[in-house]
Amino acid sequence: MKKISKQLQHYRILILLLAALSFLLWFFFWPLNTVVEAPGEAVNLQPMVKISGQPPLKKNQFMITAVSLSQARPVTYVQSWFNPHLTIENANNITGGQSGSQFNDVQNVYMESAINNAIYVAYQHANRPVQRSFHGVYVLNLLPNSDFRDKLEPADLIESINGKQLKQSTDYVKYIRSLPENAKLKIDFKRKGKPHTTTGFKREIAKGFNGIGITMTDDVSVKSNPAASIKPGEIGGPSGGLMFALQIYSQLEQKTYQPQKIAGTGTIAANGQVGEIGGVDKKIIAAHDSGAKVFFCPYVKPTKTNLAMEENHQTNYQVAKTTAAKYAPGMKVVPVTTFQDAINYLNKQ
Repeated sequence: MKKISKQLQHYRILILLLAALSFLLWFFFWPLNTVVEAPGEAVNLQPMVKISGQPPLKKNQFMITAVSLSQARPVTYVQSWFNPHLTIENANNITGGQSGSQFNDVQNVYMESAINNAIYVAYQHANRPVQRSFHGVYVLNLLPNSDFRDKLEPADLIESINGKQLKQSTDYVKYIRSLPENAKLKIDFKRKGKPHTTTGFKREIAKGFNGIGITMTDDVSVKSNPAASIKPGEIGGPSGGLMFALQIYSQLEQKTYQPQKIAGTGTIAANGQVGEIGGVDKKIIAAHDSGAKVFFCPYVKPTKTNLAMEENHQTNYQVAKTTAAKYAPGMKVVPVTTFQDAINYLNKQ
């Protein structure tokens, strides 16, 4: 009896150990359908930017800031209790329901657009020759009621609609609006370089609005003199536009500023307008950890209308100021609405 009792005790211990091991494996490694947002890195742009005949900047570092994205696991929820800089989001809130490959393709489209706009803006402000060429439009998103939702994919390149080869997204929007309600459309497009054709109809996308329900952005190339190139590596998205433009402009003009390390974020339009982005609180932390003393932040007026559309009803600048005051003492958050705002600030330093 004693021998059987000892065997049962050993079995219980073994079962408990296996249960504990299974729990630990689940707790630390089981992937959840949520994403962890955390402060990423602040990366010096100089190694990414090459301008023919222009030496690199030696005294200043213009830094692009990033948000780290990783798949959440059960342990992540415990970590978030102790780390105020971690945010856990539903994966669909980040990707918009796109697959992993589609999301990456769209982020690459955004980055390419940011690079081209940055070169264009910087060369214009430096009074250097620069030209833009339009080649079509990329699909960024398809709205739920679009008749093309299951026919087109994000990052598809639209080359013509009903045989019309228009160059800019604004031209396509005007043409589609000119068509009658429920009009049939034939779209020729490329997906990963291969030609395709699909058809669909205008329909009611939202109450009182009839269209095709496609968000588009222009496929643009830029030719500059001297030639400029940017190789961002694995970084994607549009939020580096402002900092790329500052790096290029300063390298063209061989400008030096105080302080040495200058970080920031914000999209850049071809007219120099700076736009808001996501994760600015995480980017403040990344900039502070890198030693940056200045952080350029997109600014919009905090009107009731604007605040109603903002995440947590706070503008980028409001979030950045609050985060810096609490976690990044000594770093100056500079509000900018245009590229020229950033240049004006730097020229005074």
